[in-house]
Amino acid sequence: MIPRVIGVLFVVAVCSPWSHVVLGAQQPAAARAPSGSQAPVILVLGDSLSSGHGVPNAQTWVAMLQQRLSKSGYPYRVVNASVSGDTTAGGLVRLKSALQRHQPSILLLELGGNDGLRALSLAALRSNLAAIIEIAREGNAKIVLAGMRMPPNYGAAYATEFARIYTELADQYQATLIPFFLEGVATVPNMMQRDGIHPTAEAQPVILENVWRHIQPLL
Repeated sequence: MIPRVIGVLFVVAVCSPWSHVVLGAQQPAAARAPSGSQAPVILVLGDSLSSGHGVPNAQTWVAMLQQRLSKSGYPYRVVNASVSGDTTAGGLVRLKSALQRHQPSILLLELGGNDGLRALSLAALRSNLAAIIEIAREGNAKIVLAGMRMPPNYGAAYATEFARIYTELADQYQATLIPFFLEGVATVPNMMQRDGIHPTAEAQPVILENVWRHIQPLL
C-alpha cells in the first residue's frame, strides 16, 4: 500500500486520483513461446505493466509481441520474466538467474515505475538500472530501455530527474530507448484500468507499437 499517491501514473501534465497501490503483486508471468525452442530470446524484465495485471494473458503486449514476431518471420522467442510489484532492486536480484537460464539476445528492461511510486532514491534507481544493463551486456545482450515518467505532484525536480535518468543511461550505454513506454496510453480515456495505474486490454496494442518501433531494428 502506498500512502498519499495521487495523479495518473507517468503523466507529466495531467493528473487524476490514484488508488493507493503499487504496480501489482504477482508471480512472474509465464513464457509465451513454445518450450524447447532454440530460437534467440527476447527477455522482458519488468513489473505489472509487462506481466499484464488485469489483462488476459493472450491480450498482453508481450503475447502480442510474440505473435508479431512470428507473423513477421522473425525467429525470436519472447520470455516474460516480469513480476508485478517489482522494483529495480528486485529486478537486479532476479537478473543473473534469468540470464543464465535464458541467455537472451535482447533484454527489454521495463522497471522503475514502482521505485517512483514509492518515491525511492533516484540515486538507487540509476544505480540499479545501470547495474542491470552492465550485467546483461556482459552476456552480449542488446538492451532496450523502457522510459518511465512520474507525475508533477511528486515535485517538478523529482519528475524531471526521474525521466532524465532513462535518457542518460541510454546514452551512456548506447542502449535503445523507448522514450515513454505508456505514450498514447497514460492520458487517454479507456486506456487505463479503474485503479488509474494499469493499462487496459485496449491499451496493449498501443504499448506494442511503442515497443515494436524501437525493437524491430535490432532483430
